[in-house]
Amino acid sequence: MRVEFTKMHGCGNDYVYINGMDGAIEDKAKLAILMSDRHFGIGSDGIIFINRSQKADFEMEMYNADGSRAEMCGNGIRCVAKYVYDKKLTEKKELQIESMGVIKKIWLHTEDTKVKLVKVNMGVPELNPEKIPVIATEKKAEILEEEIEVLNKLYHFTAVSMGNPHAVVRVENPEKIEIEKIGPLFEHHNRFPKRINTEFIRIDNREHVTMRVWERGAGETLACGTGACAVVVACVLNGLTENKVTVKLLGGSLLIEWDKETREVFMTGPAETVFEGYYEFES
Repeated sequence: MRVEFTKMHGCGNDYVYINGMDGAIEDKAKLAILMSDRHFGIGSDGIIFINRSQKADFEMEMYNADGSRAEMCGNGIRCVAKYVYDKKLTEKKELQIESMGVIKKIWLHTEDTKVKLVKVNMGVPELNPEKIPVIATEKKAEILEEEIEVLNKLYHFTAVSMGNPHAVVRVENPEKIEIEKIGPLFEHHNRFPKRINTEFIRIDNREHVTMRVWERGAGETLACGTGACAVVVACVLNGLTENKVTVKLLGGSLLIEWDKETREVFMTGPAETVFEGYYEFES
């Protein structure tokens, strides 16, 4: 079958976007693996279907490059918002988009009838270890700067869920870490029963943070929106930054703000269309 797609990215975090409203594709995990391959496919961190929703304006159905389902992607949901507006599936500039049953509110900033920046209410972070989930060494309400051993070295991590699990790890120089070696060991560490996304960060000052990210099911990506949100939450909890921070990623920067009163996290960043085409898929 011929699958029409749009390749998009948010700060280099790239996905293949497919209008899934006709429900024609059955084996979506297989399609994700094939299309995401950077040598034999389109090349992406995964694929995202834009579906109808009974709860919101649209639904985002996301698969990682290895075919596994993912709960949320901050860069991905910004691109979904751009997709539906630019393709005139909606005229709204305030949207609600559902992913795995969770609804996010979104505001669109347009230039010349096209979406350039998207602001997303990413919700209230989850800090309860059991709900992230993380196996705690002792019963506690939060895991802040806790020791973890990876490849015979001790690191300290703060655990946050933004709808998906994150371990935020401070390092001296994110640019020089061997992320291909230690990233998978964090991802599959026995303390993370559903695997983990790991952010390796440096505090540049109280309003700027630099990060690299190893995403479960995708490997190192150029950006991770939920990861940037988790980073700011972790930094504020540990007294390292203000509550409004620019997070520098390999593919660009995101502005993250953690509202002190509502406890909601807001993310603002770009969304870009790269190209469109079709893919021949034998299911």
